[in-house]
Amino acid sequence: MMRQLSSGLVKTCPFLPSHSHRNTSASSRAVKESQNLVVETSNKQRNTQVVENELDPFSEMKQRFLSFKKEQYLENMEYFENLAKEQKPKFMVIACADSRVCPSSILGFQPGEAFVVRNIANLVPPYQNGPTEANAALEFAVNFLEVQNILVVGHSCCGGIKALMSMTDDDLTSSNFIPNWVRNGKPARIRTQANASSLDFDQQCQHCEKVSINQSLLNLLSYPWIEEKVAKRRISIHGGYYNFVDCTFEKWTLDYKGSESKSDGEYSIKNREFWC
Repeated sequence: MMRQLSSGLVKTCPFLPSHSHRNTSASSRAVKESQNLVVETSNKQRNTQVVENELDPFSEMKQRFLSFKKEQYLENMEYFENLAKEQKPKFMVIACADSRVCPSSILGFQPGEAFVVRNIANLVPPYQNGPTEANAALEFAVNFLEVQNILVVGHSCCGGIKALMSMTDDDLTSSNFIPNWVRNGKPARIRTQANASSLDFDQQCQHCEKVSINQSLLNLLSYPWIEEKVAKRRISIHGGYYNFVDCTFEKWTLDYKGSESKSDGEYSIKNREFWC
C-alpha cells in the first residue's frame, strides 16, 4: 500500500516487508536447505559405504595387503628385491587344505622360506599311483628348488581323515573326487583298524591322523629321486601334528637308516619333540 507525500517522494508502509528483506530471508532458507541436503547426502553416502564394506569380503583383505606392503615389503625392500630374482626355500611343507591350518601362520614361515602344498588330509600319494598335483610339486621342490627338508603336517579334527575312516566298500571304488583322493591313505586306515579297534570312532580318527602322516613319509621314499637324496643325507623328511584344540605341535623325523631293516610298511622315527 503506497501513499504520495507532499514532497513528491514515495514511502513504503512500515507493515509491509521490503524487497531486500524478502530476498535475504529467502536466500537464508535456501542456504539452510542446501546445507541440510549436503549433510543428509553425506550421511547416506557414509551409511552406504559402511554397508558396502560389510558386504564386500575383499575390503578387509585390501587393508591387510596394504598393511603388509607398508610394514613388511617397504621396510625390507632389499630382501624382497632379491626374492623377486629367485627363491631358495629350505622347506617343502605338505599340509591340509583346512582353513584352520595355515603353515605360515602357525609355524611363522616368511616369504621365501617354505614351498607349501596343501591338499585334503595332507596326503602324499605313492609314486606308483601316477601323476598328480602333489607329485609335480614334489618333483619341482626336490629336483629344482633343492629343498633340504620335507615336512608333512597333519592336524586334529581332520575332515579328510574322517572321510577316509568312514568309507564303505562302494566308496573305495568310487570315481567321485573326495573318496578317490582320500583312499591314498587306505594303508593308514587298515593299520588303524588293526591297532586301534577298541577305540571309539573319534579316537580312531585321531589315531589315524598321525598314522597317515607316517604313511605319507613312507610314500615319499617311493619316489626314487627322494629316496636317493635321503640316503645321501641331502634331504630329510619330517612329520608334524598340529592340535588346534589345545594349540600344541608335535614334530618328528623319519629315521631312514633305522627303517631299512623294518618290514614293508613299518618305520622308525627319531628326534620327537612336543611344542606347547
